[in-house]
Amino acid sequence: MAVLGLGLGACAIQPEPLTRDETQARIETDLQAMFSEQEPIDGPLTLYEAMARAVMYNLDHRVEVMNEAISQHQLDLSRYDLLPRVVAESGYRRRSNVNASSSENVETGVQSLAPSTSEERDSFTADLNLTWNVLDFGVSYFTAQQQADRAMIAYERRRKVVHGIIQDVRAAYWRAVAAQRLQARVGPLLARVEAARANSERIEELRLDSPLNALNYQRTVLDAKRQLQTLRQDLALAKIELATLMNLPPDRDFELEMPADDVVLGRLALQPAELEQLALAYRPELREQDYQSRVSATETRKALVRFLPGLEVFSGLHYDSNDFLVNQNWADYGVRVSWNLLNLLSAPARFEQAESQEQLVAARRQALSMAVLTQLYVAYGGYRQAEELYRTNQEVADVEKRILEQLRTNQAAANGGELAVIRGELNALVAQLRRDLAFARAQNALGQVYLTVGADPLPEQIEAAEVDVVADAIRDTLRGWQDGKLFMRSTLLEIGAEQGKPQVDGLFEGDAG
Repeated sequence: MAVLGLGLGACAIQPEPLTRDETQARIETDLQAMFSEQEPIDGPLTLYEAMARAVMYNLDHRVEVMNEAISQHQLDLSRYDLLPRVVAESGYRRRSNVNASSSENVETGVQSLAPSTSEERDSFTADLNLTWNVLDFGVSYFTAQQQADRAMIAYERRRKVVHGIIQDVRAAYWRAVAAQRLQARVGPLLARVEAARANSERIEELRLDSPLNALNYQRTVLDAKRQLQTLRQDLALAKIELATLMNLPPDRDFELEMPADDVVLGRLALQPAELEQLALAYRPELREQDYQSRVSATETRKALVRFLPGLEVFSGLHYDSNDFLVNQNWADYGVRVSWNLLNLLSAPARFEQAESQEQLVAARRQALSMAVLTQLYVAYGGYRQAEELYRTNQEVADVEKRILEQLRTNQAAANGGELAVIRGELNALVAQLRRDLAFARAQNALGQVYLTVGADPLPEQIEAAEVDVVADAIRDTLRGWQDGKLFMRSTLLEIGAEQGKPQVDGLFEGDAG
């Protein structure tokens, strides 16, 4: 009856939509967890502090850290499959009547014994069995090897996420710097532009100057104003993108540290041939395919092991409360051999499938290698072009600055008017902004080269899980890139499961390339 009641209850289950309270509770919980346990921002952010915050707090990175932790846990579990199987069993049974039997003479068909029993109506049994199957051990051994490789695949995927985060922060930071610098100067200048345009319209109305000259000036001023508004619109989202990468609320206001006007563009110390070898050796995607190749090769070995006979060794301890038994406690042991001969029929197909899988992985790796090389040379060429464009924009900005100085000198000497100075200031501001954007694109292009190579932005060891410490470590590593010191390791920043805090000390060990 109880089982029937449970079955009827299961049939009565109906889908229920989420309630408003459940949704609200989820929103409050997620918002609190998303932005908790983070060091406060107590001053202008540098590029390296932004990168450190992104590495430590970015949610996409945390997801990859958890995926890697799950892979490691699966590896730990797979090791237990190598152990023998130990099963403890016990049970109680009661019969409604006596388990009695009699015997019959097989020649005459006459009952030869009176009904008798050798079993009590109530019985209690206990068993402790140990079994170890050599075939299962071999399969489990190769499975554990595959899981170890999959754990490394998860790590390489996390490396890829970290590289992408660093690159995105670099691009967003320099664009946000350009936006912040523009915002500080464009407001007052636009006010002067509006005043100058109003004066020009007034001069046109009073016919104090040629109408064509006044209209040409208005067109020049409006064109410069439109350029400023367009550039400001393009940069408006940079700060929001940077906040999202650092896992800050998108509407959070923060200030960036303004670099000096003579900031030096990073240089690329290595030649394409050297970068090519590094990219083929250390790109996370290629290393992932290397591990996948090992997984496929191990699968072939597993297929071979499955065709062997199974040898099982067993032993056990037993107890039975039946008083009719002469020995209520006993032990046994033995060996069993089993072989599914029908598996031999599928052997050719299984081997062919395993070999095809290995060939597929190899072909995929070769195609990916070609894509990596293409990305490298495209990134390298893009950096060289971006570097040249930045130099040109820098020269243009210097010329516009000198022109502005001459216009102001002429105005002070009563040889020039306010309109010419405003136009010079507009041209200088637009040239400076274009220089800043060209600098941001050149920095992004340089970072793209290192991204295609697979260089790790973190040093071998970090002493403390603090933003300043991690920022200094990233700064030293990125400056080392300019000297040709590209670090390639087997471990990265570990984000602990406890409250999402980074666990850094001693977790940056590996080889440096």
